[in-house]
Amino acid sequence: MKNVYENEMKLEFLSKSSNESFARITVAAFASQLDPSLEEIADIKTAVSEAVTNCIIHGYEEKEGIIKIKCRLFANSIEIEISDNGKGIEDIEKARQVLYTSKSELERSGMGFTIMESFMDEVKVESVLGVGTKVTMKKMIKVSDGIEEMEVKL
Repeated sequence: MKNVYENEMKLEFLSKSSNESFARITVAAFASQLDPSLEEIADIKTAVSEAVTNCIIHGYEEKEGIIKIKCRLFANSIEIEISDNGKGIEDIEKARQVLYTSKSELERSGMGFTIMESFMDEVKVESVLGVGTKVTMKKMIKVSDGIEEMEVKL
């Protein structure tokens, strides 16, 4: 049986803030196989940063844990799954509200999910208290028809 996706990668790393840039660059490099625009790459990197930061700050808090990323490439889209085995989210709908933060003592804006939703085409959040959280994001990559490239060369 043939897979419906064209390529897949998995990545695991410690929940250290120094690994956030590693995660965004790795996912961007993998997504580059779809020949995305610079704007699409920037969107993907921003959304990955937000999801990974949420795992570090909210999922594991002061503890260290493992963050997992699974990416799948389809013909004209990428699916990115970022998960932790942290404390979980008590109320997902509340957490997705603009400016909501459970860490008001930190200088955080409470815009993580809002940012993910504005840069990606689809964002799904699953969480179980005491078990962890999984955020699945999808981004459509516009297929270049070559006309724009031709105009630039002329």
